[in-house]
Amino acid sequence: MADIRIHTPIEQVPAIRKRIIPSLKRLGIKTIRDLLFHFPSRYEDFSNLKTVQTLEAGETVTIQGYVKRVTNRRTPRKRMFLTEAVINDGTGNIKALWFNQPFLVRNIKSGNIVSLSGKVAWGQGGLYLQNPAYERIHNSEFKTTSSQGTHTGGLVAMYPETEGISSRWLRYLIKSFLSFRKELADPLPSETRKRHMLSDIYTALQNIHFPQNTQEAEGARRRFSFEQMLFIQLRALKERMRLKKFSAPAISLNLPLLKKFVNSLPYELTDAQRRSVWEIVQDISKPRPMNRLLEGDVGSGKTVVAAAASLLAIQEGYEVAFMAPTEILAKQHYSTLEKILHPFGVRVGLLTGSEKNKRSNTLLCVGTHALIQKNAHFKNLGLVIVDEQHRFGVEQRAQLAKNSSGSLPHFLSMSATPIPRTLALTVYGDLDLSILDELPKNRREIITKIIGPGKREETYQFIREGVKRGGQAFVICPRIEVGGQGLKIGKISQQKLLLADTKTVKEEYKKLSEKIFPDLNVGILHGKMPAKGGSASGGKSKEQTMKEFKEGKIDILVSTSVVEVGVDIPNATIMVIEGAEKFGLAQLHQFRGRVGRGEHQSYCFLFPTENGLVTKRLRAVVEAKNGFELAEKDLEIRGPGDLFGIRQWGVPDVVLADINNARLVREVRVAALELIKKDPSLTGYPLLLEELKRSHTLHLE
Repeated sequence: MADIRIHTPIEQVPAIRKRIIPSLKRLGIKTIRDLLFHFPSRYEDFSNLKTVQTLEAGETVTIQGYVKRVTNRRTPRKRMFLTEAVINDGTGNIKALWFNQPFLVRNIKSGNIVSLSGKVAWGQGGLYLQNPAYERIHNSEFKTTSSQGTHTGGLVAMYPETEGISSRWLRYLIKSFLSFRKELADPLPSETRKRHMLSDIYTALQNIHFPQNTQEAEGARRRFSFEQMLFIQLRALKERMRLKKFSAPAISLNLPLLKKFVNSLPYELTDAQRRSVWEIVQDISKPRPMNRLLEGDVGSGKTVVAAAASLLAIQEGYEVAFMAPTEILAKQHYSTLEKILHPFGVRVGLLTGSEKNKRSNTLLCVGTHALIQKNAHFKNLGLVIVDEQHRFGVEQRAQLAKNSSGSLPHFLSMSATPIPRTLALTVYGDLDLSILDELPKNRREIITKIIGPGKREETYQFIREGVKRGGQAFVICPRIEVGGQGLKIGKISQQKLLLADTKTVKEEYKKLSEKIFPDLNVGILHGKMPAKGGSASGGKSKEQTMKEFKEGKIDILVSTSVVEVGVDIPNATIMVIEGAEKFGLAQLHQFRGRVGRGEHQSYCFLFPTENGLVTKRLRAVVEAKNGFELAEKDLEIRGPGDLFGIRQWGVPDVVLADINNARLVREVRVAALELIKKDPSLTGYPLLLEELKRSHTLHLE
């Protein structure tokens, strides 16, 4: 491997078989460096080295001995392959059993000395090892006091996997290339490592993959978590420093106009809305660019808060760009803003793919992210409001304002994904935070229930009665059609076994429209439908279907997750989620937020699959009163590895593992401030600066 370097693409590494390269790339592994930085998600503790005569059922152990015999046979009932080996360690014999792994007879042969790690079980023939991890060992390693191996003994790393790539194979591959870590320069300055008691990068890489004990594993994980948090904090601090160099329009804090606007609304603002409006209008009154995130639950009233700031800017002659992620949401914001700003003579323009002509002579332009950045031409842009896009830097703002007065516009980002404050402080270090943590006073809490198989008919009758009273219902299913590769939803893997019993939209539509609700108008919506117009076969488009649903022509809409960021349907009072345990918490919460927009009581029914577990996560959805509470529960239940859909921000897994560690977050913040204070440009730390740029590029891909 003389010509192989740490940054060599995996396609050029002879030891890596070509057929598994696509699988490695699915895991984000494109180079040898990526492989070494593919960190374990957990460890199996196989450090309990025992002899056969001392084994007890239920314990997890490692034993070492020689193979007396190994055979394959089929089980009589289920016709599965059963591989059976008999191991002797000098104190006695024990069987090891593996299911559906007939190839093991080629790897484990009579006379081999092996190390086996796994759970001791009790069967008809006595004690046996159940599906143990295994590896051949040399005679000199036999019965050593340390049982540490690559796959057995000690702490054994378990990695994020994908189809065709097992943790065992990853351990083997990583061990083969671990020596390449010597090519890496440590990006953390030595004084930072010393002050915060962090191991160097070479030791940390060895210990995170092959730790001798929990202290080594924990120390390595802490080092990499600290490092990645530091990069995030440094980027945030540098962005803040950069923004301070720019000017922005100082928009007068017109309190009489603000009061008139609040009084014109047909509802009373919540305390959280009032607080957020005040924070925002104070920011935009300063001659420095605002950089603020407005974080609020689904239906918490973010748009009206943004409208208040927009009104102040417009009254002083500044333009406002309001950007949404989809055309449907852009139209929804357009409709809301036009309604509440009409009394003040504000003309609202709409710029979408299908309606590019509604922009002229307007100071408030609403559209999709892409279209506004590409097609809008502003002369005096004062405020940019972006829905569900959190990274909108100096360059993007400058691009929008290129025909303006030369100053940067103020920036307000809006997000409907509530996350714990420690995460917000880490991820959004460059943004000031305004939080809407209460729903409008006229909004009723959505009643959420988990429905078992025995309650289906009763629930269907409840839905029928709700529709008869003038309401509408959503039914959400995870997949489009049977067969093929499963879609990845939340934390769902692509395993066919997991998805075999999943409801499909087409099956559910057929069942509901023909058998359950033949007297009601049932519609269907999924990602394979054309966005507009219609298909050659005469099928409806997504836009047409949503329009009919909003107009009340469809009683029940059966849909995939494309409805997650859908349009506001005030008449929708019932949300049914099939295969609920297969969705992530963020999606379940977003789905639930699609109902409860009107004055009537709304309901969300979670239907687990018939053999699906009613998990703590589903109970958390039932119990949580809002998204912030749900995010905290998610952190308690699952840990932060898949926290509430936050991977969209590009936060490394190793950081997520420590995101609720407020002490570490503060420690990293102090370290970042120390470095910036000493060297604002970081040019004195070239390795740190280089890694900072590299990781920033990766996280934005």
